Amino acid sequence: MTTLHNNPNRLERQLDRLSDLPAFARSFFRGVVMHRAVPFTGTAGLDFLLMTPAKVEIGLKNEKKVQNHIGGIHASAMNLLAETATGMVVGMNVRDDCIPLAKELKMAFKKRATGSLRAVATLSDEQRAAMQASDKGEVTVAVTVTDEAGVNPVECEFVWAWIPSGPRKN
Repeated sequence: MTTLHNNPNRLERQLDRLSDLPAFARSFFRGVVMHRAVPFTGTAGLDFLLMTPAKVEIGLKNEKKVQNHIGGIHASAMNLLAETATGMVVGMNVRDDCIPLAKELKMAFKKRATGSLRAVATLSDEQRAAMQASDKGEVTVAVTVTDEAGVNPVECEFVWAWIPSGPRKN
């Protein structure tokens, strides 16, 4: 994996271990690692397609367990998809002595989604460098959600913060 820093963080090191697996098995085992870290992602059935420090891509199939009353993917599941993609790209960059926290989200539902969804979250080199340089801060993470028809059914923006993981000092 390409990284700006010399010392990959804990999440990146765990995922790097999967690079020795055959290509067909990596996605499955990537999902196992992620579902252990964030169990709710397994409940919804998120598929971790690509995870690098600069870009995370996650898919969600339009299955009964995530559907709304009209057979599309539920708004809450769309939120989970986008939030997980942005959180994981932040998680790939935050220092080991820090923890990421969702701070703010905006989601506007623009069109009806068709079929499965895919979320792609990215960070610029500058954003990634800032996360390595400081033990606290915040970042607005770009994320695009696309359905099977190539339509962006939602527009969203996520702001993530990172803070030291140790005990709070008063």
